[in-house]
Amino acid sequence: MSNESKKLIAAAQELSTQVDRLKFAAPVTHIYNPLAYAWAAHEAYLQKFGNGQKRVLFLGMNPGPFGMAQIGIPFGEIGYARDWLKISAPILKPAQEHPKRPIQGWACPRSEVSGKRLWGLFAERFGTPEKFFAAHFVTNFCPLVFCETSGKNFTPDKLPVAEQVKLFAACDEHLRCVVEILQPEWVIGVGAFAKERAVVATEKFDVRVGQILHPSPASPAANRGWAEAATKQLLALGIWK
Repeated sequence: MSNESKKLIAAAQELSTQVDRLKFAAPVTHIYNPLAYAWAAHEAYLQKFGNGQKRVLFLGMNPGPFGMAQIGIPFGEIGYARDWLKISAPILKPAQEHPKRPIQGWACPRSEVSGKRLWGLFAERFGTPEKFFAAHFVTNFCPLVFCETSGKNFTPDKLPVAEQVKLFAACDEHLRCVVEILQPEWVIGVGAFAKERAVVATEKFDVRVGQILHPSPASPAANRGWAEAATKQLLALGIWK
């Protein structure tokens, strides 16, 4: 295992410990921390692909309900995680599970559309994970998944300010650790929220921050050809040629 992978694993464990101490009020009723119950898969991801310095760090907001929430891998669409990244590891259950948001791990029948689009673009452009991860890495800003009573996903940008301050402090610190470890030239926010957090967290680093369109199916622009739009943005930034 590389030195970078070891440091990324230690940083993720520390983040998991920090966020587990936090409390959140209604409308949030259930909180999932995949760095705990899906740790084996997340550790395998960091161990396998966190080696060496990276030129580009892609940053998401937080786990999607049918992706990283299920299998602990950022933007973790199950098909790509299993068949392209070739990761398999046992997934446990969160302490408190919402009946409408069961954690089924690798057996989850739903597709994480954002992850399918993101990893699909990287697979199409680079062919193998090894070629992609030679200069790129993918992580999330916040590791937690928030659910409302109805089972609806509640995103961290909607948390009350007092809760955000504590959560974002831990997540900012983790992002700084990742940047120190991987020494990227670029941090690319996947969506506006991730870009904003990257700007705040890395202000004292010699790193450039950019943004690509979020691949969420909730975005009409993403549904009109996300891969083409994101590629165009990365070419315009001079990140891809």
